Amino acid sequence: MLAAERKLKIIDYVKKNNVASVAQLSAEFNVHEATIRRDLSEIEKEGLLRRTHGGVVLGEGISSEPSFTVRVTERVDEKQRIGEKAAAMINEGEHIILDSGTTTLQIAKNIVNRSNITVVTNDVNIAAELRDSKGIKVIVTGGILYPESFMLNGMFTNEVLKTLHVHKAFVGTPAIHPEFGLTHFEEQLVPAKMGMIQAAKEVIVVTDHTKIGGVSLHTVSPINNIHKLVTGKEASELQIHQFEEKGISVITA
Repeated sequence: MLAAERKLKIIDYVKKNNVASVAQLSAEFNVHEATIRRDLSEIEKEGLLRRTHGGVVLGEGISSEPSFTVRVTERVDEKQRIGEKAAAMINEGEHIILDSGTTTLQIAKNIVNRSNITVVTNDVNIAAELRDSKGIKVIVTGGILYPESFMLNGMFTNEVLKTLHVHKAFVGTPAIHPEFGLTHFEEQLVPAKMGMIQAAKEVIVVTDHTKIGGVSLHTVSPINNIHKLVTGKEASELQIHQFEEKGISVITA
């Protein structure tokens, strides 16, 4: 088992049991206690677990997200800059996916006057934003409506995404980490994001700087499936360097 995979499984184990000793984790994963201590030290730096004498308990981690009405008012300037920068990556004649979210909504706002673009989205707000754009063909995935976020999700969404082949997917996330990749706190939302990534030749993650370095419970994608990261200029040089070391092009706005 790779170290990155083991760390995620450790988080999962502690999430289910609330607490674990080094000895328990050593036996569970069949590795030396020194290896577990090293893993726990690294995980603790992310704020996901808190070390105790001889063991570990749950840390804060990323286990939820504010509602759309709250998120749409947070870091608005940064999201607008990200949206403008990401929109400039879209070329005439391309088919793209815009994931549901407040940052991807800003991309939509920046392409309303563009032409010869096909946009696939699982976001009612994005579809509404582009409804009067004569040069843009909008395909809505269908699915169950999540009224608190205006997202469409579920079996219908996933099945539509399986049939698609697009040039670029612009994916939002509550957490992206240079080692653990894209993760999410809600398991029901993972399949749609996976489908978007699998459907695209180029995967571009768009997120404000506060999501960088975060890790949540469920894996969406390893980091090597991501081609570009568009974030705010607020991201630190160290954060940018960590992703560039993984071969990801980081664009700041």
